[in-house]
Amino acid sequence: MKLLFKDIKKGEIRVKAENQEDIWYLSNIIDEGDLIKGKTLRKIKLGEKEQRNQKIIKKAVFIELKAEKIEFSIDILKILGKITQGPEDITLGTYHSFNIEENTIISIKKEKWLKFQLEKLKEACQERISKILIVVHDREEAYFALMKKYGFQILATINGSVQKKDQEQQIKGNFYMEIIKQIKEYTERYKIQNVILASPAFWKEDLMKELKDDELKGKIILATCSSVGKNAVEEVLKRPEAKEALKQDRISKEMNLVEKLLEEINKNNLAVYGIKETENAALAGAVNILLITDKFIQKSRQENNYGKIDNILKSVEQSKGEINIISSDHDGGKKLNGLGGIGAILRYKMNY
Repeated sequence: MKLLFKDIKKGEIRVKAENQEDIWYLSNIIDEGDLIKGKTLRKIKLGEKEQRNQKIIKKAVFIELKAEKIEFSIDILKILGKITQGPEDITLGTYHSFNIEENTIISIKKEKWLKFQLEKLKEACQERISKILIVVHDREEAYFALMKKYGFQILATINGSVQKKDQEQQIKGNFYMEIIKQIKEYTERYKIQNVILASPAFWKEDLMKELKDDELKGKIILATCSSVGKNAVEEVLKRPEAKEALKQDRISKEMNLVEKLLEEINKNNLAVYGIKETENAALAGAVNILLITDKFIQKSRQENNYGKIDNILKSVEQSKGEINIISSDHDGGKKLNGLGGIGAILRYKMNY
Protein backbone atom coordinates (compact mmCIF):
# COMPACT_ATOMS: atom_id res chain seq x y z
CA MET A 1 0.00 0.00 0.00
CA LYS A 2 1.22 3.48 -0.77
CA LEU A 3 0.65 6.25 1.78
CA LEU A 4 -0.08 9.51 -0.10
CA PHE A 5 -1.16 11.79 2.77
CA LYS A 6 -1.40 11.58 6.56
CA ASP A 7 -2.72 14.06 9.14
CA ILE A 8 -3.71 12.14 12.25
CA LYS A 9 -4.60 15.36 14.14
CA LYS A 10 -7.36 15.90 11.58
CA GLY A 11 -8.00 12.15 11.45
CA GLU A 12 -7.33 11.83 7.72
CA ILE A 13 -5.09 9.64 5.58
CA ARG A 14 -5.02 9.00 1.81
CA VAL A 15 -3.72 5.73 0.39
CA LYS A 16 -3.42 3.78 -2.84
CA ALA A 17 -4.33 0.09 -2.67
CA GLU A 18 -1.85 -1.64 -4.96
CA ASN A 19 -2.74 -5.32 -4.55
CA GLN A 20 -5.20 -7.77 -2.96
CA GLU A 21 -3.25 -7.85 0.28
CA ASP A 22 -3.72 -4.04 0.61
CA ILE A 23 -7.49 -4.43 0.10
CA TRP A 24 -7.55 -7.00 2.94
CA TYR A 25 -5.75 -4.52 5.22
CA LEU A 26 -8.23 -1.74 4.34
CA SER A 27 -11.17 -4.04 5.13
CA ASN A 28 -9.83 -4.26 8.68
CA ILE A 29 -8.97 -0.56 9.03
CA ILE A 30 -12.19 1.06 7.75
CA ASP A 31 -15.08 1.26 10.25
CA GLU A 32 -18.72 2.21 10.07
CA GLY A 33 -18.99 5.99 10.49
CA ASP A 34 -15.70 6.72 8.71
CA LEU A 35 -15.75 9.33 5.94
CA ILE A 36 -14.48 7.82 2.68
CA LYS A 37 -13.53 10.11 -0.19
CA GLY A 38 -12.43 9.31 -3.73
CA LYS A 39 -13.21 9.07 -7.44
CA THR A 40 -16.04 6.75 -8.41
CA LEU A 41 -18.59 6.06 -11.14
CA ARG A 42 -22.08 7.37 -10.44
CA LYS A 43 -25.27 6.94 -12.49
CA ILE A 44 -26.59 10.37 -13.52
CA LYS A 45 -30.08 10.95 -14.96
CA LEU A 46 -30.24 13.47 -17.80
CA GLY A 47 -33.41 15.43 -18.53
CA GLU A 48 -36.52 16.26 -16.50
CA LYS A 49 -38.04 13.67 -14.16
CA GLU A 50 -41.33 13.86 -16.07
CA GLN A 51 -39.73 12.80 -19.36
CA ARG A 52 -40.43 9.17 -20.21
CA ASN A 53 -37.16 8.61 -22.06
CA GLN A 54 -34.91 9.99 -19.36
CA LYS A 55 -31.29 9.15 -20.24
CA ILE A 56 -29.03 7.54 -17.63
CA ILE A 57 -25.24 7.76 -17.98
CA LYS A 58 -22.29 6.71 -15.80
CA LYS A 59 -20.07 9.61 -14.86
CA ALA A 60 -16.75 9.72 -13.01
CA VAL A 61 -17.24 11.90 -9.93
CA PHE A 62 -15.31 12.79 -6.77
CA ILE A 63 -17.47 12.26 -3.68
CA GLU A 64 -17.34 11.66 0.05
CA LEU A 65 -19.63 9.26 1.87
CA LYS A 66 -20.18 8.16 5.46
CA ALA A 67 -19.63 4.41 5.68
CA GLU A 68 -22.61 2.39 6.87
CA LYS A 69 -21.90 -1.06 5.46
CA ILE A 70 -18.53 -2.69 4.70
CA GLU A 71 -18.36 -5.89 2.63
CA PHE A 72 -15.16 -7.69 1.70
CA SER A 73 -14.69 -10.50 -0.83
CA ILE A 74 -11.50 -12.02 -2.30
CA ASP A 75 -10.37 -9.05 -4.38
CA ILE A 76 -12.85 -6.21 -3.78
CA LEU A 77 -13.94 -4.09 -0.82
CA LYS A 78 -17.41 -2.54 -1.07
CA ILE A 79 -18.33 0.42 1.16
CA LEU A 80 -21.93 1.60 1.19
CA GLY A 81 -23.04 4.89 2.73
CA LYS A 82 -24.75 8.25 2.33
CA ILE A 83 -23.05 10.95 0.25
CA THR A 84 -21.82 13.86 2.39
CA GLN A 85 -19.91 15.81 -0.32
CA GLY A 86 -20.06 15.86 -4.10
CA PRO A 87 -20.69 17.87 -7.28
CA GLU A 88 -23.81 20.04 -7.65
CA ASP A 89 -25.64 17.45 -9.76
CA ILE A 90 -25.31 14.82 -6.99
CA THR A 91 -27.98 14.86 -4.27
CA LEU A 92 -26.45 14.83 -0.80
CA GLY A 93 -27.84 12.19 1.55
CA THR A 94 -28.43 9.66 -1.23
CA TYR A 95 -26.70 6.28 -1.08
CA HIS A 96 -23.65 5.27 -3.04
CA SER A 97 -21.05 2.48 -2.82
CA PHE A 98 -17.31 2.63 -3.35
CA ASN A 99 -15.71 -0.42 -4.92
CA ILE A 100 -12.10 -0.50 -3.73
CA GLU A 101 -9.99 -2.62 -6.06
CA GLU A 102 -6.30 -2.76 -7.03
CA ASN A 103 -4.89 0.73 -7.76
CA THR A 104 -7.83 2.54 -6.10
CA ILE A 105 -6.96 5.82 -4.30
CA ILE A 106 -9.14 6.79 -1.32
CA SER A 107 -9.09 9.10 1.69
CA ILE A 108 -10.21 7.79 5.09
CA LYS A 109 -11.24 10.18 7.86
CA LYS A 110 -11.94 8.95 11.40
CA GLU A 111 -12.96 10.76 14.57
CA LYS A 112 -10.15 8.79 16.24
CA TRP A 113 -7.63 6.34 14.88
CA LEU A 114 -7.00 3.39 17.19
CA LYS A 115 -3.40 2.35 17.76
CA PHE A 116 -3.85 -1.08 16.12
CA GLN A 117 -5.35 0.57 13.01
CA LEU A 118 -2.30 2.81 12.65
CA GLU A 119 -0.04 -0.21 13.15
CA LYS A 120 -1.94 -2.13 10.43
CA LEU A 121 -1.58 0.89 8.14
CA LYS A 122 2.16 1.08 8.83
CA GLU A 123 2.53 -2.67 8.28
CA ALA A 124 0.72 -2.48 4.94
CA CYS A 125 2.80 0.48 3.74
CA GLN A 126 6.29 -0.51 4.85
CA GLU A 127 8.84 -1.98 2.44
CA ARG A 128 9.71 -5.31 4.01
CA ILE A 129 12.93 -7.20 3.37
CA SER A 130 11.94 -9.93 0.94
CA LYS A 131 12.32 -13.57 1.94
CA ILE A 132 11.06 -14.95 -1.37
CA LEU A 133 13.32 -16.11 -4.19
CA ILE A 134 12.01 -16.51 -7.75
CA VAL A 135 13.84 -18.89 -10.08
CA VAL A 136 12.81 -19.23 -13.73
CA HIS A 137 14.67 -21.72 -15.89
CA ASP A 138 14.78 -24.22 -18.71
CA ARG A 139 17.69 -26.53 -19.71
CA GLU A 140 19.74 -23.65 -21.14
CA GLU A 141 19.43 -20.67 -18.77
CA ALA A 142 18.21 -19.68 -15.31
CA TYR A 143 17.30 -16.34 -13.74
CA PHE A 144 17.33 -15.69 -9.97
CA ALA A 145 15.32 -12.78 -8.57
CA LEU A 146 14.59 -11.51 -5.06
CA MET A 147 10.93 -10.58 -4.69
CA LYS A 148 10.23 -7.09 -3.37
CA LYS A 149 6.91 -5.74 -2.21
CA TYR A 150 6.77 -3.56 -5.32
CA GLY A 151 8.58 -5.72 -7.89
CA PHE A 152 11.84 -7.68 -7.91
CA GLN A 153 15.65 -7.50 -8.10
CA ILE A 154 17.57 -9.77 -10.49
CA LEU A 155 20.40 -11.40 -8.52
CA ALA A 156 22.04 -13.54 -11.19
CA THR A 157 21.74 -15.31 -14.52
CA ILE A 158 23.47 -18.58 -15.32
CA ASN A 159 23.69 -20.43 -18.62
CA GLY A 160 23.90 -24.12 -19.36
CA SER A 161 25.41 -25.70 -22.45
CA VAL A 162 23.31 -27.91 -24.71
CA GLN A 163 25.39 -30.41 -26.69
CA LYS A 164 24.75 -33.52 -28.80
CA LYS A 165 21.64 -35.57 -28.20
CA ASP A 166 23.50 -38.52 -26.68
CA GLN A 167 25.07 -36.16 -24.10
CA GLU A 168 21.98 -34.08 -23.39
CA GLN A 169 20.89 -35.93 -20.23
CA GLN A 170 24.37 -35.56 -18.71
CA ILE A 171 24.46 -31.81 -19.45
CA LYS A 172 20.93 -31.28 -18.14
CA GLY A 173 21.73 -33.01 -14.87
CA ASN A 174 24.88 -30.91 -14.36
CA PHE A 175 23.04 -27.66 -15.12
CA TYR A 176 20.23 -28.52 -12.71
CA MET A 177 22.84 -29.10 -9.99
CA GLU A 178 24.27 -25.64 -10.73
CA ILE A 179 20.79 -24.13 -10.29
CA ILE A 180 20.24 -26.06 -7.04
CA LYS A 181 23.63 -24.91 -5.71
CA GLN A 182 22.72 -21.27 -6.48
CA ILE A 183 19.30 -21.64 -4.82
CA LYS A 184 20.95 -23.04 -1.67
CA GLU A 185 23.44 -20.17 -1.58
CA TYR A 186 20.76 -17.47 -1.89
CA THR A 187 18.49 -19.28 0.60
CA GLU A 188 21.22 -19.10 3.24
CA ARG A 189 22.40 -15.57 2.36
CA TYR A 190 18.95 -13.92 2.33
CA LYS A 191 17.26 -16.28 4.85
CA ILE A 192 14.71 -17.22 2.18
CA GLN A 193 11.41 -18.67 3.41
CA ASN A 194 9.89 -19.56 0.03
CA VAL A 195 11.35 -20.32 -3.40
CA ILE A 196 9.04 -20.02 -6.40
CA LEU A 197 10.47 -22.33 -9.05
CA ALA A 198 8.98 -21.75 -12.50
CA SER A 199 9.64 -23.04 -16.00
CA PRO A 200 7.94 -23.68 -19.30
CA ALA A 201 6.91 -27.31 -19.87
CA PHE A 202 8.39 -29.96 -17.54
CA TRP A 203 11.82 -28.49 -16.70
CA LYS A 204 10.94 -27.66 -13.08
CA GLU A 205 9.77 -31.24 -12.43
CA ASP A 206 13.05 -32.56 -13.88
CA LEU A 207 15.01 -30.26 -11.57
CA MET A 208 12.98 -31.39 -8.53
CA LYS A 209 14.03 -35.01 -9.27
CA GLU A 210 17.67 -33.92 -8.87
CA LEU A 211 17.00 -32.13 -5.55
CA LYS A 212 17.72 -34.35 -2.54
CA ASP A 213 17.54 -31.69 0.22
CA ASP A 214 14.15 -32.25 1.92
CA GLU A 215 14.31 -28.99 3.90
CA LEU A 216 14.84 -26.98 0.72
CA LYS A 217 12.12 -28.98 -1.06
CA GLY A 218 9.68 -27.87 1.64
CA LYS A 219 10.34 -24.22 0.75
CA ILE A 220 9.71 -24.62 -2.98
CA ILE A 221 6.45 -23.60 -4.67
CA LEU A 222 6.13 -24.72 -8.31
CA ALA A 223 4.74 -22.33 -10.93
CA THR A 224 4.50 -22.15 -14.72
CA CYS A 225 5.82 -19.49 -17.10
CA SER A 226 5.73 -19.24 -20.89
CA SER A 227 9.39 -18.26 -21.38
CA VAL A 228 12.67 -17.68 -19.50
CA GLY A 229 14.06 -14.23 -18.72
CA LYS A 230 13.11 -10.97 -17.02
CA ASN A 231 9.65 -11.07 -18.62
CA ALA A 232 9.15 -14.53 -17.15
CA VAL A 233 9.89 -13.19 -13.64
CA GLU A 234 7.25 -10.49 -14.20
CA GLU A 235 4.84 -13.17 -15.39
CA VAL A 236 5.45 -15.27 -12.25
CA LEU A 237 4.86 -12.22 -10.02
CA LYS A 238 1.31 -11.99 -11.38
CA ARG A 239 0.52 -15.63 -10.69
CA PRO A 240 -1.48 -16.82 -7.62
CA GLU A 241 1.58 -18.70 -6.32
CA ALA A 242 3.49 -15.42 -5.88
CA LYS A 243 0.57 -13.68 -4.17
CA GLU A 244 0.25 -16.63 -1.80
CA ALA A 245 3.98 -16.56 -0.99
CA LEU A 246 3.79 -12.83 -0.16
CA LYS A 247 1.25 -13.60 2.55
CA GLN A 248 3.47 -16.14 4.30
CA ASP A 249 5.21 -13.70 6.70
CA ARG A 250 1.91 -12.43 8.07
CA ILE A 251 0.38 -15.92 8.10
CA SER A 252 3.33 -17.35 10.04
CA LYS A 253 2.95 -14.70 12.77
CA GLU A 254 -0.83 -15.20 12.94
CA MET A 255 -0.59 -19.00 13.19
CA ASN A 256 1.97 -18.72 16.00
CA LEU A 257 -0.37 -16.42 17.94
CA VAL A 258 -3.29 -18.85 17.57
CA GLU A 259 -1.07 -21.76 18.70
CA LYS A 260 -0.02 -19.71 21.73
CA LEU A 261 -3.70 -19.09 22.58
CA LEU A 262 -4.49 -22.82 22.21
CA GLU A 263 -1.59 -23.71 24.51
CA GLU A 264 -2.96 -21.42 27.23
CA ILE A 265 -6.46 -22.84 26.75
CA ASN A 266 -5.14 -26.42 27.07
CA LYS A 267 -3.31 -25.47 30.26
CA ASN A 268 -6.53 -23.82 31.50
CA ASN A 269 -4.39 -20.83 32.29
CA LEU A 270 -4.07 -17.32 30.76
CA ALA A 271 -6.70 -17.46 28.00
CA VAL A 272 -10.34 -16.82 27.21
CA TYR A 273 -12.34 -17.37 24.02
CA GLY A 274 -15.81 -16.61 22.73
CA ILE A 275 -17.49 -13.21 22.63
CA LYS A 276 -18.86 -13.12 26.20
CA GLU A 277 -15.69 -14.26 28.00
CA THR A 278 -13.45 -12.07 25.85
CA GLU A 279 -15.68 -9.03 26.41
CA ASN A 280 -15.54 -9.56 30.20
CA ALA A 281 -11.74 -9.83 30.09
CA ALA A 282 -11.44 -6.72 27.90
CA LEU A 283 -13.67 -4.64 30.19
CA ALA A 284 -11.60 -5.79 33.18
CA GLY A 285 -8.38 -4.66 31.47
CA ALA A 286 -7.02 -8.23 31.57
CA VAL A 287 -6.33 -8.69 27.85
CA ASN A 288 -2.69 -8.76 26.86
CA ILE A 289 -3.14 -10.00 23.27
CA LEU A 290 -6.52 -10.00 21.51
CA LEU A 291 -7.11 -12.31 18.53
CA ILE A 292 -10.13 -11.85 16.27
CA THR A 293 -10.75 -13.23 12.79
CA ASP A 294 -11.65 -11.13 9.77
CA LYS A 295 -14.59 -13.51 9.15
CA PHE A 296 -15.99 -12.83 12.63
CA ILE A 297 -15.69 -9.06 12.05
CA GLN A 298 -17.46 -9.32 8.69
CA LYS A 299 -20.21 -11.50 10.16
CA SER A 300 -20.81 -9.04 13.03
CA ARG A 301 -21.12 -6.20 10.48
CA GLN A 302 -23.60 -8.14 8.38
CA GLU A 303 -25.69 -8.89 11.48
CA ASN A 304 -25.48 -5.25 12.68
CA ASN A 305 -23.70 -6.41 15.82
CA TYR A 306 -20.36 -4.67 15.30
CA GLY A 307 -20.93 -2.26 18.21
CA LYS A 308 -19.96 -4.97 20.72
CA ILE A 309 -16.76 -5.74 18.78
CA ASP A 310 -15.93 -2.03 18.61
CA ASN A 311 -16.29 -1.72 22.39
CA ILE A 312 -13.95 -4.69 22.93
CA LEU A 313 -11.33 -3.21 20.60
CA LYS A 314 -11.51 0.17 22.34
CA SER A 315 -11.30 -1.44 25.81
CA VAL A 316 -8.22 -3.44 24.84
CA GLU A 317 -6.69 -0.32 23.31
CA GLN A 318 -7.31 1.70 26.50
CA SER A 319 -5.63 -0.96 28.64
CA LYS A 320 -2.64 -1.00 26.24
CA GLY A 321 -3.30 -4.51 24.96
CA GLU A 322 -2.21 -5.78 21.54
CA ILE A 323 -4.87 -6.34 18.85
CA ASN A 324 -4.37 -8.90 16.06
CA ILE A 325 -6.80 -9.51 13.20
CA ILE A 326 -6.37 -13.09 11.99
CA SER A 327 -7.10 -14.14 8.42
CA SER A 328 -9.63 -16.97 8.04
CA ASP A 329 -7.80 -18.27 4.95
CA HIS A 330 -5.29 -20.39 6.90
CA ASP A 331 -5.50 -23.14 9.54
CA GLY A 332 -4.86 -20.72 12.41
CA GLY A 333 -7.85 -18.59 11.41
CA LYS A 334 -10.02 -21.68 10.96
CA LYS A 335 -9.09 -22.91 14.44
CA LEU A 336 -9.93 -19.52 15.96
CA ASN A 337 -13.28 -19.47 14.10
CA GLY A 338 -13.94 -22.86 15.70
CA LEU A 339 -13.57 -21.14 19.10
CA GLY A 340 -16.11 -18.46 18.18
CA GLY A 341 -13.85 -16.19 16.10
CA ILE A 342 -12.41 -14.29 19.06
CA GLY A 343 -10.10 -15.01 21.98
CA ALA A 344 -7.43 -13.43 24.15
CA ILE A 345 -4.19 -14.20 25.93
CA LEU A 346 -4.45 -12.61 29.37
CA ARG A 347 -2.20 -10.66 31.73
CA TYR A 348 -3.66 -12.53 34.69
CA LYS A 349 -6.16 -15.33 35.20
CA MET A 350 -9.80 -14.31 35.38
CA ASN A 351 -11.88 -15.49 38.34
CA TYR A 352 -15.54 -15.97 37.43
